[in-house]
Amino acid sequence: MNRSPSRLLARVATPVAALAGVLALAGPALAHVEVESDGAQALAVGAVVSFNAEGESDTAGISQIRVALPTGIAPGDVTLADGPQGWTLTPAADGYTVAGPALAPSKAADYKIKVRQLPDARELVFKSLVTYSDGHVDRWIELPQSGVTPEHPAPVLKLAAAAAGATPLPPDPTASGSASATPSAPASASPSVSAAASASVSAPASASASASAATKTSDSSSSSGSAPVIITVVVVLAAAVVGTVWWRRRSAGS
Repeated sequence: MNRSPSRLLARVATPVAALAGVLALAGPALAHVEVESDGAQALAVGAVVSFNAEGESDTAGISQIRVALPTGIAPGDVTLADGPQGWTLTPAADGYTVAGPALAPSKAADYKIKVRQLPDARELVFKSLVTYSDGHVDRWIELPQSGVTPEHPAPVLKLAAAAAGATPLPPDPTASGSASATPSAPASASPSVSAAASASVSAPASASASASAATKTSDSSSSSGSAPVIITVVVVLAAAVVGTVWWRRRSAGS
């Protein structure tokens, strides 16, 4: 029996379409924060690194991006080279935040940073938290596991090998000074915190001791004060008993 070409095409197209749908669902999600740098190379000095954070919302715009810097880049060694109008860069303990007026919904946030020197590494991971004007946060912080691309991958910058003779720059006194000042504040504050804690602990202890002493004094005073009362009651009861016995004998004799 001969089958028409259209029927054969229909039978073949159905499973192919189904397989395509399955593959589409199983495929990895595309990165929504991308990073690149022209001629990215280990130990490069004054490198400009570009970021593109895609707008994922149709109703709210990106207003802030928080980035955790990879090992080898200090927050004080990063400056904002370019970005949306009105946006500024603020260093943090482990990275930086670029923020400003919220962008239009679905608009990508493009910005560039200048790094004093890239570290001697093969790749740099810039974990990013993208915040929208409605408070929603997209967390692009996941790393591949066993070769599988995660659903929310962190932006990764691949670096070429360092140029011959390239060496790390000496630490920037200004950057290192500002960086060390931040963690030292809690350290210098810790003695006063400890002192306050000790004072708060010792105060209740001494208060307890005073209360205990007062309780003992009160107990001894009340004990010594109640003794005469008890003796008086005993004497009265004894007199009452003697009087009752005498009255009964007198009544019986008469």
